[in-house]
Amino acid sequence: MPAAEPAGTEPEPLSAGAAARRDDLRALVASCGSAVVALSGGVDSATLAVFAHRVLGPRSLAVTGVSPALSSHSRALVRDLLAKRPIPHLWLRTNEMAASGYRENGPERCFYCKDTLYAALAGLAERRGFASVLDGENADDAGDVRPGRRAAAARGVRSPLREAGLTKSEVRALARSLGVPAAEEPASACLSSRIPRNIPITAPLLRRVEAGEAAVRGCGFGRLRVRHEGDLARIELPPDDIPRALTPPVRRELSARLSGLGFARVAVDLRGYRPAGLARPADPVRDLAWLVGGPAPPARAG
Repeated sequence: MPAAEPAGTEPEPLSAGAAARRDDLRALVASCGSAVVALSGGVDSATLAVFAHRVLGPRSLAVTGVSPALSSHSRALVRDLLAKRPIPHLWLRTNEMAASGYRENGPERCFYCKDTLYAALAGLAERRGFASVLDGENADDAGDVRPGRRAAAARGVRSPLREAGLTKSEVRALARSLGVPAAEEPASACLSSRIPRNIPITAPLLRRVEAGEAAVRGCGFGRLRVRHEGDLARIELPPDDIPRALTPPVRRELSARLSGLGFARVAVDLRGYRPAGLARPADPVRDLAWLVGGPAPPARAG
């Protein structure tokens, strides 16, 4: 395994405050002695994985949980990281589908998902003699309602980025300084978050969501969601990207790609990309620009 890199120069300087918090992060990671780092492919976990290897060398191991909820895009991000910043890494199959609380897709879905992952990582760490399990939560995440945090606490998982006080923007700056290729990658929750609450999670549904997002990404969009709502694919894009999505050629391309996946109705959400979008149902007339199909006609009286 590669040796730990010296804590030397970064190609891009950090602000004084971020540099101080980076030094706190170094001390926190070093105090772990050895660590398994949960690596999803996003900027937070990728930055922590690279930084932990920089501090701990072969006493760190990045681990990516593989399940139907992990998109091929996330896998590609992990492979890109490993190609550009080689670190010890393991793909580990997880089975959150075995948990009824996950499949039922209620308010605690994220708890059951994370509990399955962290239990697998804790077991791996114990078998291989690693002292800690780390995840990539940052200081900006601390105020969110995250059932997965309870799972982390129950399994003894630590979040050094959050403990050091590093915000999302500071993590991105640190990622750039470390040469992490995902430094500008938009935040992205797992595929199951695209399915409305209480609609059971199944592998075929997750595959269709993944294919839908790959289709929209293939039209040149980066930050996006495809919400799977029955026969409707509801596309969320940043507000600046919506006008291009509604131009005739792109509109036709999106319609063809998503209709080809079996969606009878396709719409762009005019409210824009919102990670918490499932909490705010769309008004089919006011909020959606229909590409295929449209709102159901009102029921006739009598």
